[in-house]
Amino acid sequence: MKTTFRWYGVGNDTIPLSYIKQIPSMTGVVWALHDIPAGDIWPEQRIAEVKAQVEPYGLNIDVVESVNIHESIKLGSSERDHYIENYKATLRHLGKYGVKVVCYNFMPVFDWIRTDLFKQTDDGSTALFYEHAKIDGIDPKILVKQFAENSKDLTLPGWESERLKHLDRLFDLYKGMTEEKLRENLKYFLEQIIPVAEEVGIKMAIHPDDPPFSVFGLPRIAKCHDDLQKIVDMVDSPANGITLCSGALGVNLANNLPKMIRAFHQRIPFAHIRNIKVFDNGDFLETSHLTRDGSLDIVEIVKAYHDVGFEGYYRPDHGRHIWQEKCRPGYGLYDRALGIMYIQGLWDALEKAKGEK
Repeated sequence: MKTTFRWYGVGNDTIPLSYIKQIPSMTGVVWALHDIPAGDIWPEQRIAEVKAQVEPYGLNIDVVESVNIHESIKLGSSERDHYIENYKATLRHLGKYGVKVVCYNFMPVFDWIRTDLFKQTDDGSTALFYEHAKIDGIDPKILVKQFAENSKDLTLPGWESERLKHLDRLFDLYKGMTEEKLRENLKYFLEQIIPVAEEVGIKMAIHPDDPPFSVFGLPRIAKCHDDLQKIVDMVDSPANGITLCSGALGVNLANNLPKMIRAFHQRIPFAHIRNIKVFDNGDFLETSHLTRDGSLDIVEIVKAYHDVGFEGYYRPDHGRHIWQEKCRPGYGLYDRALGIMYIQGLWDALEKAKGEK
């Protein structure tokens, strides 16, 4: 299991590469070119620049998160073939520089949704929070404005102000969109993309819906075991994979995460590991990685990865904001580093137990 750490790039992250390198077990950064609009081709020169920035620290750029999907592809509109060709070009460029995994999502309009980016918790830390009552009846434009005002002047992938300024038009385009139609559009995309991914040695890894239920009436097609099975069955290839995110899927407590890991492990090149506290009314708060702090059994999740001999990449997903750190929502240094040490401690214990049998 290879440890990675999401990094937003020079001048766009509060955490320097020199700090990331010092986290035990670290192998590479999970990165993207966040300033390039969805649908545009990633230039080779820019990819080479990131590689040159990262490699002096002994880290790799094997995992990209994300090469975002243009809405035309999700909508199945007449322009989708143009944007699919651009996506293929980007994959070929990434393959030249050693990228092994591309995480992406197929969520309409919003990549993820929360109602509070810095919710105060009992111990004085703050964390990402979702409150159903705040979503019900709210104008999505108000949420976009709140995110922009509370992002601490750092980019929030999935909430790009330039794209979301056309929010009313986007919602109009999605009127009448069903899960079945969205699923058909994903299948069309994968049928075009996966042969190129195979050609250049990249595994595509779809991220589950976050949260795993419809918000603002938008369809969701990657929210449970059955949905993921349909996706891997669309194109039968190791290059058609899953980013298994415990925090996204875990919001629905009926999702059996260890079972999913065991069922899909050959199609999981990339894993996000984090914990959440799900309240009785369905609200949820992101917590430390410790099993006892949330609703997810991180011990059993890590054990499932160990049992299947997982050799892919993982990263600690969102962390709390602790020790007065000023950082991008969910992406501080301290709590994510603590999460890595917890995960690695569990892994070491499992390795030791295995050796003693």
